[in-house]
Amino acid sequence: MEFPVQTANPAKVETACLVVPVFKDGDLLPAAAKLDDASERLIGQLIERDDFDAKLGNVQMVPFAPGLNADRLLLVGLGSRDKCQEGAFRKAVDAAFTALATLPADDAAVTFTDVPVPDRDSGWKARTVAEAAHRAVYRFTEFKSEPGPAPKLERVSLLVSEGDDAEAAREGARVGDGIGQGINAARTLGNLPGNVCTPRYLAERAEQLAAGSGGALSAEILDEETLEALGAHSLLSVGHGSDEPSRLIVMKYQGAEDPDEAPHVLVGKGITFDSGGISLKPGAGMDEMKFDMCGAASVFGAVTSVLAVRPKINLVAIVASAENMPSGRATKPGDIIKTLKGLSVEVLNTDAEGRLVLCDALTYAERFEPASVVDIATLTGAAIIALGHHATGLMANDDDLALDLLDAGETSWDRAWHLPLWDEYQEQLDSNFADLANIGGRPAGTITAGCFLSRFADKFPWAHLDIAGTAWNSGAQKGATGRPVSLLTQYLLDREAEGQVEADGEA
Repeated sequence: MEFPVQTANPAKVETACLVVPVFKDGDLLPAAAKLDDASERLIGQLIERDDFDAKLGNVQMVPFAPGLNADRLLLVGLGSRDKCQEGAFRKAVDAAFTALATLPADDAAVTFTDVPVPDRDSGWKARTVAEAAHRAVYRFTEFKSEPGPAPKLERVSLLVSEGDDAEAAREGARVGDGIGQGINAARTLGNLPGNVCTPRYLAERAEQLAAGSGGALSAEILDEETLEALGAHSLLSVGHGSDEPSRLIVMKYQGAEDPDEAPHVLVGKGITFDSGGISLKPGAGMDEMKFDMCGAASVFGAVTSVLAVRPKINLVAIVASAENMPSGRATKPGDIIKTLKGLSVEVLNTDAEGRLVLCDALTYAERFEPASVVDIATLTGAAIIALGHHATGLMANDDDLALDLLDAGETSWDRAWHLPLWDEYQEQLDSNFADLANIGGRPAGTITAGCFLSRFADKFPWAHLDIAGTAWNSGAQKGATGRPVSLLTQYLLDREAEGQVEADGEA
């Protein structure tokens, strides 16, 4: 999709659809006022006569507007001016592109950059528009024999006034375009069925990303024989009951001017299907356990975004992938396994398998001497009970890292909530027979899962994102959301900006 930035008078722009946001009080924004003057007060009259209710998120298509070069006019309600914060702006943008995606139009022009949002410039608004456009046109029809018509939208022009920073808008659109690509890449991986998206499929996808990166990305695949020799018995134990071999996937992006600069590491849980193993899950809703690799999908999505945006950082992306199935070979409750770190784990429940693959991946990350490590996983149903489907659960052994991720979530509107990781919770993982157990009981299940992972993250600043409540939707709208690709990419862009400030200070 293309996102050109123009400073032309919106009344003279030739486009299949011109999108105009308006406030409920009828006080028109500069771009809307120009369009109103050129169209014999069409917009003003629609509002005055209550033919259009500018309630937040409402849209109305005007199929013909006299005096304009646009084929159609799409009015989008912003609600009250005094309530136009980030969330309201995003809701209006999303509503606009949901409508645009249904039109037989391959191009549109939008005037969202002149909407006043506190502390947000035209670059942020342009990024928001580009991300929303990508999300709106996404369709997963790979397995439909008759998929139906796909959205035609291919070009969205961002109209800015002379007072706006056009260059900031161009950069924002470029970043939003890259993040939108990453979000949709993660959604596609998440939506693929478990008989297609296996650990070997993810490994092949990593190799394809590397091959198409122009040398910016390399991929290394550790197979079961290599993992066995390495001592990653915890990761391997999860896949014992499956005919699908497990994989540890490592992707490296070298973007920093100093190739030896400490990388930031993303670690994704890639359980391509989770039956629960011997601790078998209930049958109802088990089809959604194909989404148990959405942590891995978000890592792939973030890598896709990074390859599009090309920040000047070093990044290592690790995906620990297995299929958790019951069989005569499967790990059993009560089994004791040895991790790559050397700690022994008593497996009390084989459905708590995500932490068993992640702990070896976190230990593997030590060799990169990372600046930070963030793991992402659909780890616990308890996260849904605690936070619902709005916020990602966040735990960390470093307060600065936690704050950086929270800030990235606010900027990207892909928000997280900080949960405690106190020592008092650790004792719930005590085992009579091993160094620790893989579950800590029902109380604070999300936190004790984080406590388990923290035992394997003592060599670097580390944070854990539990996306069980945010990675996919159920019901009629069932499908992967692509979260938290936007948060992760923003976090990495912030690290680039932080490094640039430090470099300028030293200079």
